[in-house]
Amino acid sequence: MRKRNIQVIVCLNQKEHQHLKKLVKRSGLTRSTYLRHLINGVVPQDAPPPDYYGMMAELREIAALLEAARCDDAVRRLDRAILKISDAVLMPRKRKKGPPQSLLCGEEEQPRSDEPFAARGESDKRRVL
Repeated sequence: MRKRNIQVIVCLNQKEHQHLKKLVKRSGLTRSTYLRHLINGVVPQDAPPPDYYGMMAELREIAALLEAARCDDAVRRLDRAILKISDAVLMPRKRKKGPPQSLLCGEEEQPRSDEPFAARGESDKRRVL
């Protein structure tokens, strides 16, 4: 059953009828829909130009590309952070001042902190295996 089954007949003169037809055509709505909008206190906009929908589709594509670019940028920043952390934790460091030491000769690795051996309670003398 139709929700709108009450008809209202309105009498218009030729000028009013032409004006209503013109407004309805510009809006792209049906006459009934246009009049219901007016009754509900809403003035319908003119229909958008024909190329509006094509332009909007193109803008949505551009927005999707920008969103992807933001994701790509975030991934690049994350990769750089991972490399920095890996470099700081895993990569060998330049030896500090003093005579060269070799881990192959039984010497212990220098501490990674800036504290000297003595400050950590260890002797800075060579250990022999």
